[in-house]
Amino acid sequence: MAGNSFGKLFNLTTFGESHGAALGGVIDGCPSGLDIDVDAIQNELDRRKPGQSEIVTQRKEPDTVTFLSGIFEGKTTGTPIGFIIENANQKSHDYSHIKDVYRPSHADYTYDKKYGVRDYRGGGRSSARETVCRVVAGAIAKQLLKEVEIYAYVSSVGDITLNKPLNELDFSLTESNIVRCPDAETAERMIERIKQIRKEGDTIGGTVGCVIKNVPVGLGEPVFDKLHAELGKAMLSINAVKGFEYGSGFEGSKMKGSEHNDIFNADGTTKTNLSGGIQGGISNGMDIYFNVAFKPVATIMQSQETIDNQGNVVDMHGKGRHDPCVVPRAVPIVEAMAALVLADFYLINKLYH
Repeated sequence: MAGNSFGKLFNLTTFGESHGAALGGVIDGCPSGLDIDVDAIQNELDRRKPGQSEIVTQRKEPDTVTFLSGIFEGKTTGTPIGFIIENANQKSHDYSHIKDVYRPSHADYTYDKKYGVRDYRGGGRSSARETVCRVVAGAIAKQLLKEVEIYAYVSSVGDITLNKPLNELDFSLTESNIVRCPDAETAERMIERIKQIRKEGDTIGGTVGCVIKNVPVGLGEPVFDKLHAELGKAMLSINAVKGFEYGSGFEGSKMKGSEHNDIFNADGTTKTNLSGGIQGGISNGMDIYFNVAFKPVATIMQSQETIDNQGNVVDMHGKGRHDPCVVPRAVPIVEAMAALVLADFYLINKLYH
């Protein structure tokens, strides 16, 4: 299997399966002498971990990270940073009913056809549990990007949407509720919607918004390595993601150039920011903002028609512990992937200076 590494200079390679002994990773290219706050890294993992509230999967995992190399006396040494997160609460028997059955809209069929073998225990490598490694690396990337502030939040659940302008959002409120929406009234409606969906044995999708502040001018490499292209790849690599838009996004396609152009101020800032902080694939110093769309979780607690590995049509019923809506736990993952992209470009940009 290829494609387990991300980044050029600040590079992350991950390994492990959902129901294996552990997941882990190796971070290569992190500069030496960086002070590492392990508590801050664990806090990011706690934001992502299962079992944290009544509206997420009830799998109980401590998700405690153990660093194996690359950090000495609280500082990075410049050598590869190796780490693992042990799996403590596997219930592989929950998946015995799909040993020979392909779950609709999962990776079961494609993995089996591509590799000729598949780990049916929670999806193995295709499970979103793999993202725990991204969160560890992203937390370190955040500590490298000392001035940059990354704020992700739930902007919609189903048809319930947070309709406040970005400049009116108080991101300090994002962690004040279990759905991670920085608006109390909207958050309550989202929570009730997820609870209802769970009672129905169904799932629902949503979107995660993200705003990145204090980004220096000059991050991004034309032509093929544009900043927004790498952000898009990073977000689309997250499990269950179906779409990415930045700046004015698809709404911008409905506008005239006279409406869409960001007029300069004398200091190089712009009066508007429909560009989303990126022009020509390079950061311009304005806030970067984007939206990430997540599909409904594929495993539902209802009977569905599917096929087995012999091509027989069969009925299956979802079992196990699954999120009725993935977006609350996706918030720290979106932040982590954004941090990895910016850290990589930050190091690349230092080559010019």
